[in-house]
Amino acid sequence: MTNFVTAADGTQIFFKDWGPKSAQPVVFHHGWPLSSDDWDTQMLYFLAKGYRVVAHDRRGHGRSEQVSEGHNIDTYAADAHAVAEYLDLKNAIHIGHSTGGGEVARYVARYGGNGRVAKAILVSAITPIMLKTEAFPGGLPIEVFDGLRAQTAASRTQFFKELPIPFYGFNRDGVAPIDAVIDNWWRQGMMGSAKAHYEGIKAFSETDLSEDLKAIDAPVLILHGDDDQIVPVKASALEAIKLVKNGTLKIYPGLSHGMLTINADLLNADMLAFIEA
Repeated sequence: MTNFVTAADGTQIFFKDWGPKSAQPVVFHHGWPLSSDDWDTQMLYFLAKGYRVVAHDRRGHGRSEQVSEGHNIDTYAADAHAVAEYLDLKNAIHIGHSTGGGEVARYVARYGGNGRVAKAILVSAITPIMLKTEAFPGGLPIEVFDGLRAQTAASRTQFFKELPIPFYGFNRDGVAPIDAVIDNWWRQGMMGSAKAHYEGIKAFSETDLSEDLKAIDAPVLILHGDDDQIVPVKASALEAIKLVKNGTLKIYPGLSHGMLTINADLLNADMLAFIEA
């Protein structure tokens, strides 16, 4: 069995599929500019709890094919659908971090029928939209994302050394940077394509996912740290919870955008409780 699935446009998407095929699947969707490796701790945790765990590398990221086109939320969701269809995943829990949260929202809204999806979890997610708009005036100005593009284009390798510092809250008083975490973030980022990363900034900042959130029938758990310096909680989780039909919101005081890594024990237990409820 190959560890690649062919997406609708022929792109090769890398995936991991661990555990009993008869077990309930937990499917993980990673953030920008990382890979499925960012879910190592969660995959081992849920595997030990008896679940089947699945994660893929977004197109242009990690080990997936570095294609020129398709770096948008629609295609990200279609690629996730290709993986779910190939593995015939049913009654699955879909968990998305950051950009992956936006991918989950569109995937579940568009492809989540027919018993494919049981529940969804959005962690530090970009939903409903990161960009400041008339509908969402609390968003970030376009200049923020233009700055990300400029740094990605100028020196991606340097930028990917610097961005993990606020990502994990390592710039806060009394918080010691963890070199291995920074190195692993850099490693995952540099595996991917500069073009996919550059164009992915538009995808994660300008895509309005509010209608997707409204369309989700499955129970949704929204988790966010109130010291998230990458996706500010007020414009994301506090807005997203207003739009879902069956949502639960949990805000973690003082936690960062990278809380899934830094505070894995806490997050894993809370996600398990929601899944098993």
